[in-house]
Parts: sequence; C-alpha cells; structure tokens
Amino acid sequence: MNYIFDIGNVLVTYEPRKYLEGLFADETAIDLILHNVYLSDEWQIADEGKLTRDEMTKIFCERLPQYKNEVINLMKNVSDMFKPLDTMKLLPKIKDAGHKLYYLSNITFDVRDYLVETYDFIGLFEGGIFSCDERIIKPNPEIYRLLLRRYNLNASDCIFFDDLEKNINAAEKEGIKGVVFTSAECVEF
Repeated sequence: MNYIFDIGNVLVTYEPRKYLEGLFADETAIDLILHNVYLSDEWQIADEGKLTRDEMTKIFCERLPQYKNEVINLMKNVSDMFKPLDTMKLLPKIKDAGHKLYYLSNITFDVRDYLVETYDFIGLFEGGIFSCDERIIKPNPEIYRLLLRRYNLNASDCIFFDDLEKNINAAEKEGIKGVVFTSAECVEF
C-alpha cells in the first residue's frame, strides 16, 4: 500500500488561530490577521508558488497598516507555528511494515525549505509533491494525477490522509482512498 500524507495538521501543526491567540489578547486583531493573512487568497497563491514571503508581507502590511509591525514579525517567524505531531512517529513503522510513503502538501517555498531543513522525516518518503514546486494546489484534480503519474502509482493502491474533507473528496474522485485526518489514531497499517 502507498500511504500519502498531507503535511500541515497531519505531520506538523498548522493552526493559525491558535497560534495568534497565543500572541494577541485582542480578538479583533486575531480575526483581522487570521482572515487577511492566513486565510487570504494571497496565502493560496503563495502555496501555488506564485508569491514570495516578501511579496506577501508587503501586501499584508498594506492591507493591515494598523498591524504592520505585527504582520512583519509574524511573517518573519512563520515557522514558529509548526511543531511535529505524533503522526511523524508512525512514519518509520509504516515503512518498516513494507508500505511506501509519499507526501502531497499545499505549501509555500519558505515553509517547504524550513520543514526540509528542520525535520528529517522527508527522507522516509519515496517522494511527493509540494504545491509550490508544481504551481498547483489541492483540491485541483491535476495535483493528484501528477503524483500518480510521477511515481507510477495505481490509485487503488493508495490511501491519502488530509485534514480537509474537500481534499479527500478530490482524491477519492481520482480513485485514491481518502481518510479525513483527525489524529494519529486514524492511521492504520
């Protein structure tokens, strides 16, 4: 079996609201920054590899001039949001059980670089797709097809773990079994 993992909220934390709540007491600031930065169209465009961190920072500072210093700090320290989840501990066990590992993640260039440099889990994978490198994001069906083609995978031999149901639904339309990830307990092998 081929196990395909998203990265954010599957292998490492990605909870912008919780992260912001740890930094700000003002609920208005949290909501404004959350919706105008992390949940913005520009964040998705960066996941497509079409905006740099500096370009994003400039846009967000212009959009939220009252929080310019905070936005600059958040964008410089975006890696502070990512912490390993228990799922990472399962990867060697899944591999030792004879399964192959792949990743499929919507991710910006700098976050990709940070994760690859900081954590050694990428070495456990046979390969994978980072959206920024391919200029396409989930749930676009082409990203799933690309993964299958690139690694010569049969969709019926794959299981995909992602925290977003829309991404699972898109994978299932391509014949890949999907599991909406809620915790490491949902990964069976």
